[in-house]
Amino acid sequence: MFLYQLLNFFFTASKKEEDSKYDPSLYKRGDLLEVPRTLFTHFGIYLGDNRVAHLIPDILPAVSQDKSAIAKMVTNNRLLLGVITKVASVRVDTVTDFAYGSEILINHMDKVCRQPPLDGDEVARRAEKLLGSVTYSLLWYNCEHYVMYCRYGMAISYQTYQFCTTVRKIVFSRLSAYLTAVCGVCFMLYLGCMTPLTLLLTLLISFTIWMAS
Repeated sequence: MFLYQLLNFFFTASKKEEDSKYDPSLYKRGDLLEVPRTLFTHFGIYLGDNRVAHLIPDILPAVSQDKSAIAKMVTNNRLLLGVITKVASVRVDTVTDFAYGSEILINHMDKVCRQPPLDGDEVARRAEKLLGSVTYSLLWYNCEHYVMYCRYGMAISYQTYQFCTTVRKIVFSRLSAYLTAVCGVCFMLYLGCMTPLTLLLTLLISFTIWMAS
């Protein structure tokens, strides 16, 4: 019993310290908040009263009907499994739960996006209107698409663009074209299936990569 009370005391103290780390008075309704989360940056819209609307993948709603468990802070394990299974929702959490222990940047995207931000109340209204389950895609509809639509009126993701650009540079490079041709020929020789048709297909793929590089 004593051990339980001691652990509960430390947990409560830690929770209070974490809550005091984030001052809601620093944020205005409609502000765009961003925090580092797993491999990417996570985004949300501040609604006021210590509430943040954000689109976040979460596996738990797909495997449980326990609303109290689902309402708790989404851990990284829940998030990553949600990304894989494409299960996500736009939900409202406290600033502390949204930040997940990280430092919060406020309206940083205003410096990146050429489009001027909408009025704060309009931004928050859009964010609230989209609450609920959504079809999630890491590349085509993620948390950044959501907040960019709410604040600037266009659903784009700079993270996705940078990721796709990097992948394109790796895949559609001259070195990749050479390697595709060499590996293809070696593989066919190893299997003994070298024919004019398979050789033509290998060269065609290599040529396509070459032209795209």
